[in-house]
Amino acid sequence: MSADPDPFTLGERAARENIPAEANPYHERSEEHALWSAGHERVATGLEANQSEGT
Repeated sequence: MSADPDPFTLGERAARENIPAEANPYHERSEEHALWSAGHERVATGLEANQSEGT
C-alpha cells in the first residue's frame, strides 16, 4: 500500500537535491503549488542556516 508523496514532501526532497524553487511543477495559485513551496522553503531555509554557521 504505497501512496504518492504529498507536494510538501516533494518540495522538501527538491530542496535537498538542490532543485530551485522556480522548478515547482504545480500550477501557480493551486494548493499543491503552495504546499510544494512551503516544503521547499522549510528545507532550503535550514540548509542556508547551516551553511551560514559553517556546518
